[in-house]
Amino acid sequence: MPAPELLITLLEPFQDATFRQLFMQALLGVTLVSVLCALVGSWVVLRGLSYIGDAMSHAVLPGIVGAFLLGGNLLVGALVAAVLTALGIGAVGQRSGLKQDSAIGIVFVGMFALGLVMLSRAPTYTSDLANFLIGNPMGVTTTDLWSTLAVTVVVGGLLLFIQKELLLVSFDPTEAQAVGLPVRRLNNLLLVLIGLVVVMTVQLVGTTLSVSLLITSAATARMRARSLPRMMLSAALIGTLCGGLGLYLSYFLNTAPGPTIVLVNTLTFLAVLPFRIKE
Repeated sequence: MPAPELLITLLEPFQDATFRQLFMQALLGVTLVSVLCALVGSWVVLRGLSYIGDAMSHAVLPGIVGAFLLGGNLLVGALVAAVLTALGIGAVGQRSGLKQDSAIGIVFVGMFALGLVMLSRAPTYTSDLANFLIGNPMGVTTTDLWSTLAVTVVVGGLLLFIQKELLLVSFDPTEAQAVGLPVRRLNNLLLVLIGLVVVMTVQLVGTTLSVSLLITSAATARMRARSLPRMMLSAALIGTLCGGLGLYLSYFLNTAPGPTIVLVNTLTFLAVLPFRIKE
């Protein structure tokens, strides 16, 4: 194909004003969420908490379904479920003496089952609920963008404020406890932040795929970066670029934008894997 024709084909999606506006809003949403996921996802990868992200993405289901049945805001419902799940994981782990992975499994399965039971009582299965399950980046609104920006600023500021304490708790919890740091509270706070990030990402890729935005970009950055700030910056850039490319490809491939973004993210991880810096 000649260069001029190829260029016209590549620019075809932006000829339509409506699509152009939706695409730019979706791209801005992906960028904000990528930054948010990089801030928290880097800690998740470093601490080996990837399973928590997956559990959270399923555990928010009862909050979503409950809000749907009551005619409330699905995002608020998901947020309530995420916070309850995070606190529940911490409480079960502390009171039962079980390891964290066991506590995660118990709470996650229970919350997901509750969501399925509630879903079976739903009189109809509308597009609003479906969008939260499979994601809809092109449906991001101005309100969603502002709320994501606010959450990103708050989470970023909070993590910066407790970075030294969180580092000590993450890599030497015994020493952290010896110097008087509230280890349990810091761990619970991280769980709540993970839940909050999952809630913000389900708008883009749905509950089943949100863990990819939280984990994959950070894991890709981890293979090349050896400092926490560089890892966060790289993860944010990777997430933004993969998100933009995924949105663009979904137009030409006629595929769902959310899953397409996840596939691009996964392929990027596989492409970088042979070039990881060995420790």
